[in-house]
Amino acid sequence: MKAMILAAGQGKRLRPLTNKIPKPLIEVTNQPIILDVIGRLRDFGIDEILINVSYLGDQIISCVETSGIKNVHFIKEPFPYGTGGALINAFSRLGNDPFILCNADIHTEIDFNLLPDVTDAAHIIGVENPSHNISGDFCLSDGIVTLNSVNELTWSGISLIHPQILEPFLSNKIPFDIWNVIFKPNIKKQLLTGSSSSDLWVDIGTPETLELARKLVKEEN
Repeated sequence: MKAMILAAGQGKRLRPLTNKIPKPLIEVTNQPIILDVIGRLRDFGIDEILINVSYLGDQIISCVETSGIKNVHFIKEPFPYGTGGALINAFSRLGNDPFILCNADIHTEIDFNLLPDVTDAAHIIGVENPSHNISGDFCLSDGIVTLNSVNELTWSGISLIHPQILEPFLSNKIPFDIWNVIFKPNIKKQLLTGSSSSDLWVDIGTPETLELARKLVKEEN
């Protein structure tokens, strides 16, 4: 199975920290968070990983290559294509089978076994709403993803996606995001399934969440 890691964002909310290094290279443990993500995917049995890069992308490429991790391929974007545009740009390299999609900027212990072996559309993993997203992203009804005015779960950034769900959007103008453009129309058709996790999950998007993640790591050790 393949996986794709989204690593092209500019990390604007983490400036000035991200003025000189890309967000995926920030350290929460004793190594850049993108290496933590790759390690978890490898432990799950993923044998091929695609990573899209843009902002300070050469630093990410150098970091991963220096680590000695094999069978990782980079897809360069001249500017960030967005989470949806990144998948469209990588479409020809994703193959015909479901693949795992994962953000590069999360510190998590979510069990990838929550993902099913197959999907005809997409399966997403949700977590309890953090303080910065109290209205949430979605709800679950018998395993089907639904949308309400107030939602009980926040998308973790971890999903299993069938490439065929991307086909109607291949001609879309980039950049665009996956949630609003690809996921939402399919949620309204009741095509997305989901599961929830209570495992550790922190979105490293702000100085506050970065500090929280580092604090949790110290407490674990």
